[in-house]
Amino acid sequence: MIDLRSDTVTRPTPGMLDAMMHAEVGDDVFGDDPTVTALEEKAAAIFGMEAGLFCPSGTMTNQIAVKVHTRPADEVICSDESHVYLFEGGGIAFNSGASVRLIQGDRGRITAAQIAASVNPNDIHHPVSKLVVIENTSNRGGGSCYDPAELRRISAVCLEHSLKRHLDGARFFNAMTATGLNPREAGTLFDSISICLSKGLGAPVGSVLLGGAGFIHQARRVRKLFGGAMRQAGYLAAAGVYALDHHLTRMADDHVRAARIGKLLTASPFVSHVAPVETNIIIFTLSETMPQEKFLSRLKEAGILAIGFGPQTIRMVTHLDISDPMIDHLEKTLNRPGYKGKL
Repeated sequence: MIDLRSDTVTRPTPGMLDAMMHAEVGDDVFGDDPTVTALEEKAAAIFGMEAGLFCPSGTMTNQIAVKVHTRPADEVICSDESHVYLFEGGGIAFNSGASVRLIQGDRGRITAAQIAASVNPNDIHHPVSKLVVIENTSNRGGGSCYDPAELRRISAVCLEHSLKRHLDGARFFNAMTATGLNPREAGTLFDSISICLSKGLGAPVGSVLLGGAGFIHQARRVRKLFGGAMRQAGYLAAAGVYALDHHLTRMADDHVRAARIGKLLTASPFVSHVAPVETNIIIFTLSETMPQEKFLSRLKEAGILAIGFGPQTIRMVTHLDISDPMIDHLEKTLNRPGYKGKL
């Protein structure tokens, strides 16, 4: 199958598997797994931050960050399209007892001016505005990226209002590839950063939470409370080390292939709208004459998997397991005689 459902479906490459099989491991709960330590230190160094914490998932790294940065009845400011609000099971409320101030942005991106306008007054009737969460790239926004200049303005506004700053950088390296955003600069703009290893980087499992040494010390305690402490996790961490060493530069290939898919869909008579394709995510809307389930079913019959992303809306995502011949097959399927216009 040509699996375009997500960039989380990748399998380890032969080189990554070899690194995993030969990883030096210990018991990370005791702090003596050298490969986990190497991953945490490598990721922290890339962003110029003091420390890192290896976790099973990006949801966990985000939720740990919210928990450490806030207290019950504080308020988190984020986009109404943000992963931390929409796709983490209500974790902000369940894990941290925090309120949420949602901002309607531009394809998941919010501005410094909107954040400033969302800060609550110092009044006992309102929750305390405490944390801003930025998602770059935005999943719901179709892989949209922040302008680095706007990130600088957001950081300045947060400092002005004593707000903590967390970057959900699950697909940060896609944003870096598309906009030239320097990781070390990003490390100066945020108090904490979460990066995912199992999306564009192609590792099978894991995310790393980054921040100051004191923040990560508290985060390690919260990870334990969340059940996220692992034992011989070096076998998994080795995949992350390999990905950071070998898979950063290849993300541009994913963006080129995504742009090609976007053009194919724009030319299709049964697609009414294709969102701008900035990175590796393509979100498009089907015309009223093409039911979503029929579209997905016919693609599956042709050996292609995509995913529904709302009423009449489909998401496709390119990744390291998608090749040019696979895009050729998608093009032939969309233009197959007897299918074109009525797939």
